[in-house]
Amino acid sequence: MSAASTSGISTSSLLGIRIGWHRRKRILTTTRRTLSYLLVCALSVVFALPLYWAVATSLKTEQQLAMVPPEWVPNPVDWANYAEALSSPTRPFLSAFQNTLMYTLVAGFGVIVSSALVAYGFSRLDFDGRNILFVLVLCTMMLPSQVTLIPQYLVFRTLGWLDSFKPLIVPAYFGSAYYIFLLRQFYLTLPRELDEAALIDGASHLTIFRRIILPLSTPILVTVAAFTFIAHWNDFFGPLIYLDSMSNYVLSQWLALFRVDSSHLRIDYLMAGSVVSVIPIILVFLQCQRYFITGITMSGLREG
Repeated sequence: MSAASTSGISTSSLLGIRIGWHRRKRILTTTRRTLSYLLVCALSVVFALPLYWAVATSLKTEQQLAMVPPEWVPNPVDWANYAEALSSPTRPFLSAFQNTLMYTLVAGFGVIVSSALVAYGFSRLDFDGRNILFVLVLCTMMLPSQVTLIPQYLVFRTLGWLDSFKPLIVPAYFGSAYYIFLLRQFYLTLPRELDEAALIDGASHLTIFRRIILPLSTPILVTVAAFTFIAHWNDFFGPLIYLDSMSNYVLSQWLALFRVDSSHLRIDYLMAGSVVSVIPIILVFLQCQRYFITGITMSGLREG
């Protein structure tokens, strides 16, 4: 009787201890998840704050800009800042937008095509010195662009390409080491049996690349396209060096005119122009964000 009673008590005690442990574990998990969400929300606010401040500043009047402490919500809202910023005859917005769009699309297309072809050669073709050559390509990322700036400028001046988009577009068709690396790593995750079956059927490597590799590479291609779009859209250093005529200015140079082409700096106009110029980047990110994780993570699944 005593042994049975002791066994019953110990069993119920163990059951209570187990229930209590599960309850504490659930509370701990819920607390950790809640803290993680709060941290993510706080970081989101921190990162979104500069964009909100730019939008708010673009809608303020000159009097509101001088207020201390500053107003977080403009009242009244001055939408005329956008019209003034985009319609100034001394700062042609439409020409700058068209130049930026042309430069971004043409140069981005060249980067994607050339990098994809080179990455295919490094990942699917067997030739002597392939790995050594790939390492040399990666080593070019360690060379600062300032080192090659003067030699490139002299070459383009000799060719008569200054004050044109050729120095900015033509080099893009020779590939980018970083994107070659990303694409190569992604191609290595694709089964080689697909290539072998196509070769047996008489397909060439160009046909394999076009009809097999590219359709399977949508995530990484979209990722590279988004990165190149953002890089070329925001490029200021290259156009500053090679473009002199205002008719060739891109948006980054157009924004710089607000600082040097006015008797006094109009922050509201500058912020209005900045908001307009960043809208395409936001749209591209929203359209491509679901491919980013897949493209980046799958690029590191296999090693050389």
